[in-house]
Amino acid sequence: MRTLAIVLGGVGAGGLVALLALGGSRTLAQTTQPAADSVRAPVLGDTASLKGPRQPIFFRHDIHAGQFKMQCQYCHYSVAVSAEPGIPSLQTCMGCHLAIAGTDSSAKNEIKKLRQAWNDRRPVEWVRVHTLARHAHFPHQRHIKALGPNACTTCHGDVTRMPQVFRVNNINNMGFCITCHLERKVSRDCSVCHY
Repeated sequence: MRTLAIVLGGVGAGGLVALLALGGSRTLAQTTQPAADSVRAPVLGDTASLKGPRQPIFFRHDIHAGQFKMQCQYCHYSVAVSAEPGIPSLQTCMGCHLAIAGTDSSAKNEIKKLRQAWNDRRPVEWVRVHTLARHAHFPHQRHIKALGPNACTTCHGDVTRMPQVFRVNNINNMGFCITCHLERKVSRDCSVCHY
């Protein structure tokens, strides 16, 4: 049986560090097996052929959102209350990675980069994947509220299966947005999206 343990301290001003603790008297072999409904992220030896921009730290959405089933809003915490989804702060990442160092050499190497940036008090310069045209207005919070649990996948695709995030839809193509608005019978008035 899996349980969630909350450990106080260590992050910022009394933040919380969430760790997965495995209960019972299981052996290591028993605890490393994914649940029957889990998505198991593949081990990658070569990342050169992956779609999407290379990031300074190879952040695996397929591991975090897929295998570990972390909700998008855990890291992109402002998406439900802001026009912007927000890029997670290092403090959010370190909430787990103060204690979690990775299971293989590749993961350990990337987490080491994260920890180094944290120790140096230097933000990670992520490469933006999705950029909306300046003349368009896309309030994320309104779309999250209207589309519900599958809101993110509507535009961004199934990131739970993406080792490296890439553009699935051309969000700067007005036709993509109009089609979505037509399907859901919502306003297509120009002033809704353009200002």
